Amino acid sequence: MPEPFVAYMRVYEPLSSFESPRREQLSEALDQGAVDPVGVGSREQNRWLRTQLSIRPRLLPGEAVDGTAQGPDEVLALDAEEVPTGESSAVGPGPLVCPLDLRGRAAAALVGFIGAADPPLRTAALNVPEDTAKSKASAVVQELSDSAVHVISSTWTIPLPWFAVVDPEQRTVLHDEHGRIRRLYWLTSMADARRRVSRAHTVTRNTLGDEGPPKILRETGRWLERFHPHAAVELDYGGLVQMMSDADLEADSSAEDVHAIVDAMELGHTTEVGERYEALREFWAELAAHERYN
Repeated sequence: MPEPFVAYMRVYEPLSSFESPRREQLSEALDQGAVDPVGVGSREQNRWLRTQLSIRPRLLPGEAVDGTAQGPDEVLALDAEEVPTGESSAVGPGPLVCPLDLRGRAAAALVGFIGAADPPLRTAALNVPEDTAKSKASAVVQELSDSAVHVISSTWTIPLPWFAVVDPEQRTVLHDEHGRIRRLYWLTSMADARRRVSRAHTVTRNTLGDEGPPKILRETGRWLERFHPHAAVELDYGGLVQMMSDADLEADSSAEDVHAIVDAMELGHTTEVGERYEALREFWAELAAHERYN
């Protein structure tokens, strides 16, 4: 089964920045072994399937039959030294951890699914009455009101404003034993990420108004502000690498193009903005079209 076609933006915070008892819970999860980012989508998919196929199905992964949270949260981990930093930014101290927050993320996704899916699909997918599912999922989302999930995701494509978070020069490409690309991602410090998003939001808002890319940048900036200032931010192509050839991945210049568009907007170079945006739109629209085939 292929990796789900999902890309991720993640935040890794210093373990020491969490308060008790959350810090002890995450420390326990880290002692049990951090999750490998490669294949994390399949891991989460399998956990969800087990909740649906168990003798007593549960509404959400990571919860007991009675609906309460179950077991320590799984985490991804980084060493602070792995994260590129600018002259005025700092990361750490390590270890840096990214809780997968699977139960909360699944609840938020379920609320969105109930609101958007057609009635026959909702009936087929839910193992409890729709009102019950929405009420329970909304209650779990409400539990997150004082915190923020550390992972946001996008299926089949990547929102172009996300590329404004990272430095195009800091891309990392990992290959498998056969030489094929198995992972593509960027890491950056929280301070640098916030600075880039703030600038991109100001420039695009002055050019485009409040909707579209400026809205995504505003929401992304607000999300980043909820975490520790010495955290790290990661943009990961995740399962999308399976949809693209190695040649296309190596040649992909999406991050460079997005930053060049912001620069061109600031300088009033409308022709360059249009040309680069059209090329990006065509590239990612072709990938997003795979959703219709499925």
